[in-house]
Amino acid sequence: MSKHILCAVDLTHTDDSKALVAEAGRLAELQGATLSLVTVLPDYGTSFVGSFFKDGTLKEAGEAARVALHALADEVLPSHGKIQCIVEIGTVYEKTLEAAKLCNADLIVVGAHKPDLADRVIGPNASRVARFADVSVLIARL
Repeated sequence: MSKHILCAVDLTHTDDSKALVAEAGRLAELQGATLSLVTVLPDYGTSFVGSFFKDGTLKEAGEAARVALHALADEVLPSHGKIQCIVEIGTVYEKTLEAAKLCNADLIVVGAHKPDLADRVIGPNASRVARFADVSVLIARL
């Protein structure tokens, strides 16, 4: 039985995110677990690309992501109760694993799309989370 479930959400895939959050909410309710959602924004701030954006853009994006994550939780799981929403900036699988440790999650729920050639060569975030996690990982095929 899980006590704390962390669900990694990609806000750019709305329909898949809704399905994933619904599944994580169902699991949390079934097991009497606390639920946290995490989304990770790419960090471009220190790269050459970051020099093309005005100061504060990443902070604004983070706040917009936080609002969107809360809205998603409210829409998909309106009667679930308190859900922790976490926004991280960096590499998706690394920040997801860090968030799991910070909130003491004992189960990570991630979504996976049908693999294409790039996924087989590079490796998707879901497989990296599963490979490096210290806790159980549920990969939901979306």
